[in-house]
Amino acid sequence: MVRFAVPVVFPSELAPSLRSAKVVAIIPARYESTRLPGKPLLPIDGRPMIAHVHERATAARLVDHVIVATDDRRIADVVDGFGGVAVMTAAAHATGTDRLAEVASHLNAEIVVNVQGDEPVIMPESIDAAVRLLLDRPADQISTLRRAIDRPEDFTTPSVVKVAVDRDGYALYFTRAPIPFTRPGSLQPTLWKHLGLYAYRREFLMHLAALAPTPLEISEGLEQLRALEHGFRIRTAETTVDTIGVDTPEDLERVRRLVGAPARS
Repeated sequence: MVRFAVPVVFPSELAPSLRSAKVVAIIPARYESTRLPGKPLLPIDGRPMIAHVHERATAARLVDHVIVATDDRRIADVVDGFGGVAVMTAAAHATGTDRLAEVASHLNAEIVVNVQGDEPVIMPESIDAAVRLLLDRPADQISTLRRAIDRPEDFTTPSVVKVAVDRDGYALYFTRAPIPFTRPGSLQPTLWKHLGLYAYRREFLMHLAALAPTPLEISEGLEQLRALEHGFRIRTAETTVDTIGVDTPEDLERVRRLVGAPARS
């Protein structure tokens, strides 16, 4: 991991040495949240959530640099305070992908990784797994992760996104609904949970962000469906590690218990 001493800047002001990094992880972080206002700054084990996400992204071995993309100076100041690089982006972005693309348009990176700002327990090896898919498969444009569902409640909970894949690991569909349906007496296939981490080739990210939102994307509230609806393939890698997206106060308390728990010997 290469570290650059860069203050809070706008995308066009990024240092040349940072622009030239091959693999850049960008963490979109908004202050506004209906259920958890100021979510990136909420404390977890004595540190703001965004600090935990940044630390884990920085620990990924295949990532050259990490940038936090935000529209709020409070978040930017906190990131600057713990030594990270914060980039101020437009406030009008409708999605995290749009915020990601604004920053990526000023980079020369080969691969851009979208690390969700509300996943403070994301594992560095998960980030590396998504990056490795693109490094090893030059024809693929976007990659993400899937994990076998082992909790029955995850299969029926809309906040847990499910994915069906083909025999080569390419996504067939993402949905909040429980899929696939299994007929009585039929062998149940593996049920997959989608982990919301994406690695993009930079040029493809710019193209995807320029496309209009699609009907299924809007209906499900899942940005990745835009790629599928436009006929692009999303490669997935299986992982055994899990993560927790903090969307509710209950999610926050669960993460706080997990992060604050003493390490097992």
